[in-house]
Amino acid sequence: MKASTSTPSPSRLAIIGGGNMGAALAEGLLRAGHEAKALVICETSERRREDLAKSFPDVAIVQHAETCSEAIIAVKPSDVAGACKSAAAAGAQRIVSIAAGVRISALRSACGDAVRIVRAMPNTPATVGLSATAVSLSENCSDGDRVWAIDMLSSVGSVVEIPEEMMDSFTGLVGSGPAYVFYIAEALREAAMAEGFDQRTSSELIAKMLTGSAALLAREPEKAAELRARVTSPNGTTAAGVAALDERQVREAFVAAVQAASRRSRELGDA
Repeated sequence: MKASTSTPSPSRLAIIGGGNMGAALAEGLLRAGHEAKALVICETSERRREDLAKSFPDVAIVQHAETCSEAIIAVKPSDVAGACKSAAAAGAQRIVSIAAGVRISALRSACGDAVRIVRAMPNTPATVGLSATAVSLSENCSDGDRVWAIDMLSSVGSVVEIPEEMMDSFTGLVGSGPAYVFYIAEALREAAMAEGFDQRTSSELIAKMLTGSAALLAREPEKAAELRARVTSPNGTTAAGVAALDERQVREAFVAAVQAASRRSRELGDA
């Protein structure tokens, strides 16, 4: 199936960048009731455009934005300035950028002062509708812009508004956080296989264990320590495992990981 080359109408929302996150946002918006004819996905890769056309047959898939009133910038940080300029030239009056580390000041510099800017950081669970997303708004944003951005990003999960100075820390904690969880899963699979489980059984058991544990934590999000204590009987098996983690300073390692990722987000903003 060939990608659509129709020209978007002025009322369309342009998603600039058709990668995993751009596609997740498109899927979430459509699931939430956004009209396909009011959406356009802009992607420079011809092969990716063909894939997107198969996934979103009623959505215009184009190489470059031509006309739009709103835009989501879903490209890698090095391509953000060009995408912002393209969106502004196409008529976008407000944009949401999900690029890690790119500050509102840089976005406004690329778009122009008249464009209202929302800096956002979703995480990869957006692909299954379970993102935890933070937003920060430029000073020229209205309450209507805030509602628009939060409603739109809520289509792929929960949204919280934070000051922009906290965005790099959010990126290091929540934006990068799924990788830390997957890192734990990798390590547990290695341990399981060392204990004699096969790879498939190990992977399935660990996924179910993490899903169940996350469900318990979601029910009592402020009680992580208490939930851990409920499982940890004195001198029991779990106590022995936790002691091994403490002996190897795993807690400190996770703190260091969040700090390193947050620092890298700040470095990207300074570049």
